[in-house]
Amino acid sequence: MLQLREIICANCKCSENPSGGFIVAEVSKPYPINLSIDYPDKKMNRITTFFRLLTAIPIFIILTLITGGMFTAGGFVFVSTVLMLLFLQKYPRWWFDWNMALTKFGTRVWAYLALLRDEYPSTDDERLYHIEIPYPKAEEELHRWLPLIKWLLAIPHYIVLFSLGIVVLVMVIIAWFAILFTGHYPKVLFDFVVGVFRWGLRVVAYAFLLATDRYPSFRLGT
Repeated sequence: MLQLREIICANCKCSENPSGGFIVAEVSKPYPINLSIDYPDKKMNRITTFFRLLTAIPIFIILTLITGGMFTAGGFVFVSTVLMLLFLQKYPRWWFDWNMALTKFGTRVWAYLALLRDEYPSTDDERLYHIEIPYPKAEEELHRWLPLIKWLLAIPHYIVLFSLGIVVLVMVIIAWFAILFTGHYPKVLFDFVVGVFRWGLRVVAYAFLLATDRYPSFRLGT
């Protein structure tokens, strides 16, 4: 219990109460994981929007092949990272770089499917997508035992994100019609879908990339 208190208070301003517990007053610094996607500044392609499910098949097959490896969680170097943190409290940089590259590529593919951008997903061009996941100093910033239960602690987020995912599907269908008739993705829908992507990224970075011990916030904003 004392160790859990230290983990929470390391990221928050806490104060003791008379009963011996503590009160979390406020988060002292912004969450380290962030995502933003450039809003299209010109009319979107109606033809590729209409056939988006078909045009996305080749790149989605590639993503599926990459994310099907053994000892991974969706392609991430996961089990090996858990064991490395547990026994040596180290996170090899090249493992982190692989996880980052896969995260960025997957985000581009799913953003394309969600009609957020017209540009076909690139395997390396990141100019329109801005993902911030700092490389953690394992010995200083990552608790040795938390990787064993992070996926369990994130269950409330899974439930909320599942519900939001259904809403996103409806929003994308509405955006599909809007683009076909007007050539534009409604900004309010765009911001909502990107917000859900941002939320999902924070949960993935916490539970599976193991890039931070700070529990993700329940919000769409930055």
